[in-house]
Amino acid sequence: MKQNYPRVGVVLSSGGVRGVYAHTGFLLALAHLGIPIAASAGCSAGAVVGGIAASGADLSAWSDALARVDRRRFWTPDPWPVLLWRLVARKGRGYTGLSGTETAMEFCRRQLAVQTFEECRYPFHALAVSLRQGRKVMFSQGELAPRMVASAAMPILYRPVAIDGDWYCDGALVDLAPMDAICCRHGLDVLLIHHVATRQADVGRLLRDRWSMLGILERLLLRHRPWYLSEERLTFHRCPCRCGAAVVVIEPQLPELPWPVTAGGSAVQAAAEAQTTELLRPYLESLLSAPRNLLPGTHTASIGASNAEGKACEH
Repeated sequence: MKQNYPRVGVVLSSGGVRGVYAHTGFLLALAHLGIPIAASAGCSAGAVVGGIAASGADLSAWSDALARVDRRRFWTPDPWPVLLWRLVARKGRGYTGLSGTETAMEFCRRQLAVQTFEECRYPFHALAVSLRQGRKVMFSQGELAPRMVASAAMPILYRPVAIDGDWYCDGALVDLAPMDAICCRHGLDVLLIHHVATRQADVGRLLRDRWSMLGILERLLLRHRPWYLSEERLTFHRCPCRCGAAVVVIEPQLPELPWPVTAGGSAVQAAAEAQTTELLRPYLESLLSAPRNLLPGTHTASIGASNAEGKACEH
C-alpha cells in the first residue's frame, strides 16, 4: 500500500560554485533521510542543482561529475587580445560579458535525465531576470538547460542568455531564494529552504584573494537579505501568506570556496550533507507525518514584523 506523505517543497538559494556543491550535499541528505520532494525552486546555483535533481538524474552520478569538473566546463572567458579589441577598438559596443554560456549549457544538458520542465518528476521553477522586461521571471516551461544557465549568468562575468526573443541573467539580482514560486501554488505542507548565499566575509582577505574582483562583484550582487535569515543553522517559521505551511530554513556553516575555484568542492558538499542530516534527523518523524505542527518553541520565529520586507506567496 502506497504511503501518503506530506507535500514537501525545496528552495535552493544562489551561492556561486560553493552553492552548487552545497545544494548537491543537501539533496543527497534528503534522499538518504527518505524525504520526498513534491516541488522545488532554485536561483542561480540553486537553479542548476535543482534542475538536475528535478529531471530525475542520479544524484550520485551528478556528485561524481562535480568531483571531476574543470572550470573550463562553466567558465570560458574571452582571450585577452579579444577582450582588449572589443573594449578598445570597438569601445565596448555589444560586449555584454567576459564569458559565453554555451559550454556551461552543454555540460548541464549532458547531466539531465530529461530536457524540459514538463518532463520533470515534480514541478520545478528557475528564477532569472528579464533584461527586456526589467523584472524577475520564473521559468517553469520549456527547455531546462538554457533556463538553468540563464538563472546563473552573473552580469559582467557571463553574457545574457537569449530565450524566445528576450535576454536573461542571474536571478540573484532580485531574489536569493524564490520561495514564493512554489509554497502555496503547489499546496505544500512544509518548505525546506537551503540558504548558502554569502552574507559575511573577511573583506581584508577578500581583497587579497586571487579572484578579488569577482568576490567583490558577488558581494555587491548578493547584498539582499531575505526575511527568513537568522544567522542560526536551523530555524522554523510559517509561510507569510498564512496558508499554514511550515517553513524550515537551513543555513549551514560551510568552508569558503571563492568563485570560480572548484578545488575543495567535495569538502563543501560533504559538510552540507552532514549538517542537513544532523539538523533534520531529530524532526524526521514530524516532517514525514505532520510538518505543519513543526514549530519547536525554542526555534520558532515570528515573521509578522519581517513580513513587511518579504513578499507573500503568489497564487
